[in-house]
Amino acid sequence: MRRRWLRTIQIVILLLVILSGYTLFADNNFESWKKDFRAYAVANGIQAEVVDTALHGLLPDQKVINLGGRQPESSSTIWSYLDFTVTPERIAAGRRMYAEHTDLLLQLSSQYGVSSDYLLAIWGLETRFGQSTGDYGTIRSLASLAFGGREDRRAFWREQLMAALRILQRGDIDPGALRGSWAGAIGHTQFIPTTFEHYAVDFDHDGQRNLKGSIADALASTANYLVHAGWIRGQRWGFEVRLPPGFDWSLADPEVWKSLPEWQALGVEAGTGAFPASDDPASLLLPAGYRGPAFLVFANFNALLRYNSSSSYALAAGLLADRIRGGPGLQARWPRDEKALSSSEKTELQELLSAAGYSTEGVDGLIGPNTRAALKRWQSDVGFPPDGYATAEHLRKLRAQVELGHARHEG
Repeated sequence: MRRRWLRTIQIVILLLVILSGYTLFADNNFESWKKDFRAYAVANGIQAEVVDTALHGLLPDQKVINLGGRQPESSSTIWSYLDFTVTPERIAAGRRMYAEHTDLLLQLSSQYGVSSDYLLAIWGLETRFGQSTGDYGTIRSLASLAFGGREDRRAFWREQLMAALRILQRGDIDPGALRGSWAGAIGHTQFIPTTFEHYAVDFDHDGQRNLKGSIADALASTANYLVHAGWIRGQRWGFEVRLPPGFDWSLADPEVWKSLPEWQALGVEAGTGAFPASDDPASLLLPAGYRGPAFLVFANFNALLRYNSSSSYALAAGLLADRIRGGPGLQARWPRDEKALSSSEKTELQELLSAAGYSTEGVDGLIGPNTRAALKRWQSDVGFPPDGYATAEHLRKLRAQVELGHARHEG
């Protein structure tokens, strides 16, 4: 027993020595990286004093590095995401924020053409109306990611760090207040530093574009970003619709745009009330395939996608804006019995589609336009509604199809 305890103690000591050596190695590497980055920053217009102050005593944040390299195995369903984001509490809070900031919101709506409900929705989604702006030191987070994040993303993080230093150099945010998400997003509506540089505005005219300490600056900057993303004054994001029996599911394609009368001629009806009076073209969105709710979306939906490239986020922003404004909830039900495919399952789906003769033009574990197009072709050929929405049933069918093909080839 005594020998066993001694052996255990020796192993623990050895592990501590290894870990301390690794930490010393990492710290030395970080100091070398800081030296190289300082030279790069000064050569590219950052004052030496600003760089030295920002980097003085700075150590890498391993938690941030781990988050930056994380590849989540599973995905949530669209309805799970909406259950979490478009909540009664957030809707009520949005209405309270409108009452509290009515004058500001009306002024922003008049100047930028972005109605108050969309600004409130983004504010609510990003930080719960300023309650969760993040408490990671922005400089430390970005330096950690530029030093030790995913190798293919380090140049991006370095440019974000440079932008953050320019923000400090300009005096928009005090150094002690430059805190945000682990990925360096800043303020009430979570601008990354390069977005801050290009689109942040000093709406309260105090000499600073302070998205952290000024609600006026944060919401005006959000409106300004949306305008540059193509926002159309007076246009909705979209609305829920009902599709007729026998509908051509292949029309659910972000590349297919039709006028509202054209959609109506195909039997499409408004989910509630009447079609809006609009001459703007719309595209059909089926975020959960043919079994879930359907939406006609306008160009402003794409502007929301520019703010965050997730269609789930853009849909949440639109639906939350509707509810804050007093609109009804969804009429159709989500297919809650469906299981979301994990990243590895999406990768397998792409591999199987390509093996079955429906090339996805690459395998990355993401259901993008090429994969949706390949999936639609396969769905149509084997008798599924060609909606481009990947399910566990499709994966099982593809496995069996490819396995049968291999067996025939070997036979």
